[in-house]
Amino acid sequence: MFESDLDRDGSSVRLRRREFLLASASAVAGMVLWTLRKPRLVKATTSKELPQEVTIVQFSDSGKRLKKVRVPLVVKTEDEWRRELSPNSFDITRHAGTEIAYTGNYWNLHEKGLYRCICCENALFSSDTKFDSGTGWPSFWAPIAPENIRTKRDTTFGMVRTSVSCTECAAHLGHVFDDGPEPTHLRYCMNSASLRFVAAI
Repeated sequence: MFESDLDRDGSSVRLRRREFLLASASAVAGMVLWTLRKPRLVKATTSKELPQEVTIVQFSDSGKRLKKVRVPLVVKTEDEWRRELSPNSFDITRHAGTEIAYTGNYWNLHEKGLYRCICCENALFSSDTKFDSGTGWPSFWAPIAPENIRTKRDTTFGMVRTSVSCTECAAHLGHVFDDGPEPTHLRYCMNSASLRFVAAI
């Protein structure tokens, strides 16, 4: 082997080592940026976007529409929410987290009933609008009443999505997409940990 070949092999190894170190540094930087861009805690007490009172439609546990009412926005401290919720429900509803697909309690539930907010019991969805989206999250083509949820543009993680939250307590529920079935063509893709199912009586 000639000396020039040895030099070429040595520089090739150095170049690959440099590329590896550069890729590793980029990966670490990416992780840091992702952590910094994670949605912040929902703090209803300090948010100027949220009203003091909200309008919702009340429903019985059997799913019967009762009446439209004006109620105070449910506001609690982070410690209060943490005491009342499981760690997973706390992270999802108060920190806008997302559960891993196919791990929640309700993605494959086919019973008739009502889905309420895990934080405040606000009626959110009915099993009548639930469908199998194949995504691993409970999916609905409409909320039980439009007044009971709020939607907002979400640009976290470099994507443009529409987040869905509970009107009564501002809990993060999931996201809504426009690839659902008729009649709305919407897919309300919810986290099981943000919901409490009440079986039909």
